[in-house]
Parts: sequence; structure tokens; C-alpha cells
Amino acid sequence: MALQNGYSIDSSPLDESGDTTPLLKKEVVDVDDSVPPQCCSARCNLAIMMFFGFSVIYGLRVNLSVAMVAMVNGTKSQPSLNSSGGHEHTAHAKTLTNSYIPLYLWDSLTQGLLLGAFFFGYLVTQIPGGYLAGHFGGSIFLGGGVLGTAALTLLTPLAAQLGPYWLFGLRALEGFGEGVTFPAMMAMWARWAPPLERSRLMTLSGSGANFGAFVALPLTGFICHSLGWPAVFYMFGGAGCIWAVFWFILVSDQPGTHPRISTREKDYIINSIGKGGGNHGWSVPLLPMMLSVPLWAIIVSQMCANWGNCILLTSLPTYMDTVLHFDLRQNAFLSALPYLGGWAFSVISGVVADSLLEKELLSVTAVRKIFTITGLLLPAAFLVAVGYSGCSGVLAVTFLTLSSTAGGTSAAGAFINQIDIAPRYAGVLLGITNTFGTIPGVVAPIITGYLTKDQSLAGWRSVFCLSAGISAVGAFIFTLFGSGEVQKWALVEVDQEQAETKRDRFIPIHDR
Repeated sequence: MALQNGYSIDSSPLDESGDTTPLLKKEVVDVDDSVPPQCCSARCNLAIMMFFGFSVIYGLRVNLSVAMVAMVNGTKSQPSLNSSGGHEHTAHAKTLTNSYIPLYLWDSLTQGLLLGAFFFGYLVTQIPGGYLAGHFGGSIFLGGGVLGTAALTLLTPLAAQLGPYWLFGLRALEGFGEGVTFPAMMAMWARWAPPLERSRLMTLSGSGANFGAFVALPLTGFICHSLGWPAVFYMFGGAGCIWAVFWFILVSDQPGTHPRISTREKDYIINSIGKGGGNHGWSVPLLPMMLSVPLWAIIVSQMCANWGNCILLTSLPTYMDTVLHFDLRQNAFLSALPYLGGWAFSVISGVVADSLLEKELLSVTAVRKIFTITGLLLPAAFLVAVGYSGCSGVLAVTFLTLSSTAGGTSAAGAFINQIDIAPRYAGVLLGITNTFGTIPGVVAPIITGYLTKDQSLAGWRSVFCLSAGISAVGAFIFTLFGSGEVQKWALVEVDQEQAETKRDRFIPIHDR
């Protein structure tokens, strides 16, 4: 049988210095082991399904931030969460549809609490979701998380009518359901993503978040203006339910159980990932995880990056309304614009990262650090510029767009670093890092509401400068302590024995 140059794969190789690393040297392999094309492959289709899934859930997450502008009667003040009945603090306005749509008298602190409520529930299910997805498989948790969040979204108008406490509880429940989705995604890619395709597959699927925000924000503004704000939640919730039906029909937990995957692709994925991407069982090395410096570097960088993201997700429409004075449709479109660049750059960064690894130009550690630094420091600089752009709408939107665009490069950095350092426990690790990373989602809107209670330009400048400083801290920490090497505690006994005797195993890069 014909032979050709290529790479072979080992799930836990070591280099000559004894350090674990997923990338090693060339050797000769059978031509039948060549890389199957990605176009129309099962792994690519999975990434596309995830892309649309995260588009939906980010639409569900951000639509309240725009709808809030239409929901709140800004001409009156009212004590916020101190009143139990919804009718006591509602007014009514006649819309273009000739129906009466309720307006609520919620002050800025109440709005901040409602916008942050989602993250209270989101905090709770990250780690359990990652743990269970790593043991049972991620498809049911990802699909169920989207379905549950979408179904609850349909109840938003009713909850708002009952009162802010009810809406706060509903949003927290939505976060509870959505909290399992990203850990489940990571657990699935640990079984599906070949080492040299991780960056592009995971950034493609994760970029649905930016794309969803980009589409949802202007669409929400259009729906609010044309049909009234309750229609926003009915339409987005319905879209999530429809996506879930296709997800459960088309997706499998792992290549071995997929009914439509080719034998060539199945063998390629299973052989390239090796044992490192299997189920982790009921026990996980929690103590070594908690003592892992590279893991804490991911945690800190994620928290710092998410602070700025949460500001954009929850408070940007309010900034557009109170400082830049855009009308609702302008507000929605311009609030969405920053996410377009972030979406494009996150996908591009995944392709570039994989290319650097395929050509052996940089190590995994170097690649992750470069993209993390770029994705944190450049956005920080542009956020400072936003704070000093005054009331110029053109400058503010330009700098916000540049900030979010540059931030997209971090998708190939710390965000997917969990699967580098511990593929077997990737779902659990993402649950841990996302739990810490969700803390800014709870705190940032509240602090923003406090700093901007007088809706002054100086208050918003403080918001953007604080966010920039936090991002810079995250970049510094990951630069010092981040790593792309598989950690020893992430290797099972069989892997460790193989690592001691097979120090020169390699990975495929041909036939791309």
C-alpha cells in the first residue's frame, strides 16, 4: 500500500524535555489516514448547528437590553423593586399597531438589576452542566439549554406585567437554562475536534454569539417599533424552539454514534483525538484543577474579558439612548454594529491560529497568548477612546466597533485554552472558568447603573475606563501564567504510560 509523508497523533505525547504538548514531529503514515475534507463533513455541520444555536441564545440574552428602551417610560420616576404589583408601576402608550403596549416606570438601578438578573441563574449551572456533559455527552444539555431558555422567553411579557420581581426571577431562570450550553459545547468538541482543527471549529461555533447579537439588536429595535416590544420575546422564543427540534434530530454526542458520518471521517476524528477526548467518568481531579496555575490564568483572563463584553451586551443601548440620543431604530442598529467585526475576526482568528500550528511556526502556548493579548489590550485602548469621544456619535460608534472587532481575536486564545490543557475535562473546566467569568455579568450592570445614575458623560467615561483597566489586567495575567500544554493531572494512567514510552508521536497536517 502506498505511503506518504504526514503526521500521526497521540493523545498525550511528550517532547524531549518531558513536557506534554499536542504538536510533535513528522513521520510516515498510511495514505488512508489522510485528512478528510471539512466541507459538508459531520464535524463542520456540527459547528454550523452550534453557530446557529449560539446565535439564538445570544439573541435571547440581549433582546431585553434593547426592548428595555421601549418598555420603560423615561418621563417618570418610580421606586423600583419595592413594589410587588406590575399594574402599580405601568403606563400605557399607543403604538403604530393601534394597540396599547405597557410602559414601566423603572429607574436606572432597577433596569440594571433586571439586565443583570440573567447572570444570577447563569452562575449556578456552569459547573454541573460541564460535569454532566463530560460524563453523559453534551448534545442533550446544549439542546435542552437552548430549548428551556427559549420557552421561558415566551413568558417575558407576562412576567413584566406581574412586576419587576417576576421578571427578575424569569430572567434568572433563563440564565439557569442557558448556563449549561457553553460547557456542553466544550465537552462535545473534546470528542469531535481534531487537534489541528480545534481553533477554527470552536471559533466558528462560538462566533454565533457575536452574530446573534449583531442580528438580534437591530431586529429587536425594528420589531419594537413595528409590532410592539412583546412581539420581540414571542418571535425570538419561537425561533429557539424551532432550532432545538433540528438539533435533536441531526446531532450526535460523538462521531462513533453519528448515523450519517463517513467511515473515513469517523476514523480520522477518533484516531486523531485518541483517548484524551473520552468520557471522564464520575470522578474528576478537582484538587489538582484548583491548584493549576494555567487554569487560574484562564479564569482571570475570562473574567476580565467578560467585564467589557457584559457592558456592551447589557448597557450599550442605554448609552446610545441617554448620551448619544439615537432614536430606537438607530440605537438598535448602532448597538449591533460592534458585534459584526467581532464575529468576523473571531472566525478569522481560528483559521489563522490553526494555520500557525499546522506550519509549526509557533507553539500552542505562544498562539494562545498572542491572541489573548491582542483580544484584550486593543479593545481596552479603544474603550478608553470611547470614554473621551464626548457626545460625538460617529467617534463613539467607531471606537466601540473597533474595540469589539479587536476583541474577536481572543476567541482563538484563552477561550478555547481549556481543551488544550485538559481535553478529557474540557467541559468541566469551561464550567469552572465560565462560572467565574459570569461574575462580571452580575456585577458590571449594577456598577454601571450606579456610575451612570445621573446619566452624565463623566459617569459613562468612568464605565469605559474601568472596563479597559480590567481588560489590561487580564492580558497581563495570562501572558505570565497561561499555557497550551496538556497538564499531567489531565492524563489517565494509560496516557501516562504511553507518554513515558512514546516521546516522538506526531499529528497530520497534509491534505487540508
